[in-house]
Amino acid sequence: MPLTKERKLELIGKHGKSEADTGSAEVQIALLTERINQLTEHFKVHKKDHAGRIGLLKMVGKRRNLLNYLRRNDLERYRSLIQELGLRK
Repeated sequence: MPLTKERKLELIGKHGKSEADTGSAEVQIALLTERINQLTEHFKVHKKDHAGRIGLLKMVGKRRNLLNYLRRNDLERYRSLIQELGLRK
C-alpha cells in the first residue's frame, strides 16, 4: 500500500525546510523509512513475496546511501534525523 497524500505531506512538513521541499535528504529518508516500515509489516503476512522483497532491499540501499551522504555533509542533521526516525537502536 503506497503512502497516502496526507501522510506524505505530513512527513514533508515535519522534515522539510518548506512545504514544497521534497528533494532534501531528510525528506527523502523520512519517506523511504515510512515505506520500508509498511513493507516490513507486509512481509510478516506475505512471507513468499520475493519480488517485493527485492524492492524493499533496493529502498534500504537507497536510504543507506542518503544517510551516508547526510553524515558526510552535516553530522548534526544526521544525528537529529536518526533520533527522530528511530533508526539506530
